[in-house]
Amino acid sequence: MFKKIPHTYVIIFYIIVFAAVLTWIIPGGEFDRKTIEANGFERTVIDKDSFHYVERNHQTWHVFSALFKGFERQSGIIVFILMIGGAFWIMNASKAIDVGIFTFLKFTQKLEHVRFIKILGVNNIIIVLVMVMFSIFGAVFGMSEETIAFIIILVPLAISMGYDSIVGVCMVYVAAHLGFASAVLNPFTIGIAQGIADLPLFSGFEYRLLCWLVINSIGITFVLWYAHRVKEKPERSPMFKLDEYWRKRGSSDVESLEYKTFLMSWVSYLIILTGLIIFSFNFPTSSLKIGNASTVIPAIPAATVLFALAGFLTLRKSYHFFILSLLGFTILFLIIGVMGYGWYIMEIAALFFAMGIFSGMAMGNDANSITKLFLEGVKDILSAALVVGLAGGILVILEDGKIIDTILFKVSGAMEGLGKTGTVSVMYVIQTFINVIIPSGSAKAALTMPVMAPFSDLVGLSRQATVMAFQFGDGFTNMITPTSGVLIGSLGVAKIPYDKWVKWIIPFMVILIIVGWLLLLPTVLMDLNGF
Repeated sequence: MFKKIPHTYVIIFYIIVFAAVLTWIIPGGEFDRKTIEANGFERTVIDKDSFHYVERNHQTWHVFSALFKGFERQSGIIVFILMIGGAFWIMNASKAIDVGIFTFLKFTQKLEHVRFIKILGVNNIIIVLVMVMFSIFGAVFGMSEETIAFIIILVPLAISMGYDSIVGVCMVYVAAHLGFASAVLNPFTIGIAQGIADLPLFSGFEYRLLCWLVINSIGITFVLWYAHRVKEKPERSPMFKLDEYWRKRGSSDVESLEYKTFLMSWVSYLIILTGLIIFSFNFPTSSLKIGNASTVIPAIPAATVLFALAGFLTLRKSYHFFILSLLGFTILFLIIGVMGYGWYIMEIAALFFAMGIFSGMAMGNDANSITKLFLEGVKDILSAALVVGLAGGILVILEDGKIIDTILFKVSGAMEGLGKTGTVSVMYVIQTFINVIIPSGSAKAALTMPVMAPFSDLVGLSRQATVMAFQFGDGFTNMITPTSGVLIGSLGVAKIPYDKWVKWIIPFMVILIIVGWLLLLPTVLMDLNGF
């Protein structure tokens, strides 16, 4: 009998039902909470000695209301996806991204004549450089939600290079989370965890940097191996048939496009430039933070001058290249906003929304045409937004059922009498397991570190090792957990069904989890600086 693989929505609904069943099996329990400041961040943490059982709150019909509550819980990411989808649909209508990819690939073909580059492979160099860049973003300022916006750019690029949508997702999402897992300066995970554990901020930097190099080397090598297999024989890709969506979308004949500049292209340029000049006077300097260090530079005025030059030069060529420069400066201001002003998804969504509107103006469209294109983009990406809301329902059921604290209390008790190596190994397993339930790194740090840090003192285990067990356990399974709105949103944008992604990434996950455990052993067996 032919067995049909369940739809992503069905898989997630089954998980919601399973979570509801657990609320009938696992007794309800709670820790008391208190608010503390951890390295400049106020966090609500648990009182490790306050666990008490509470009345069960069995979940029954709640599995049907979980979608509604999941939408409320994940509303920020859902709106972010819709706004990003609409904005990029407007940009895609201009064929600017197609022009950019075509121009980029023509440039890389010329590089193949350089002997050294030909030996390494131009495409291999591109994949490595892009992955290293996004891994640094993940390691330094915890890039996660922001990767969704780049999926729309990197997946078409990967398809045009002869790969599949999985390689495109790996270049941005997987790369950022390799950096996130092996972070060296991430204030939202390491910063908070070390603050709660009463450790100097970003101490143990040297060994963390080594871990970042090891984990990324293994991760990038795996992606290059897979990319080579797909390039050699495209039918090997589990996404071969489904990627027809991207192949058709990028099949326009770029060489036959008419390159020109509209009057509204210049109007769009002048409006943006005027706004940037105003911002430059209001924000003459920006304090960009990298880990615990910061540097004050005139970031916005400098970017404004660059935009003035780039915008003028690209408009003289065609509106396509102006829109590409607009995309580039959108990414630049995203980095300035995140590192200098603490931007999150609301500000980033607004930035890309503005990019979409000005792209529509630059290609000569009126307000009604821009609105129509935006709505078409929202419609195209709506399924990705819906699945994020549904995935949020899993957490709703577990929290409303009051079993998360009980799970934490029970698994933490499993570490008694295991010795240093056994304890750090079990901590790693516990953090990995809990990450499937609570994908937020900062929330999990606030929840688990008040229990883990004091317990490590009892067995003579370094608190720094405890933080690293949290760090690795928090990072790797972000790439597979169905409760992560960012993962589900990224897969939705890339049009990759969750079941196909899971089948592909499980071997990779096994490798990373084993490597993480091996990297934990020196924190117990060796005398490391900061440990």
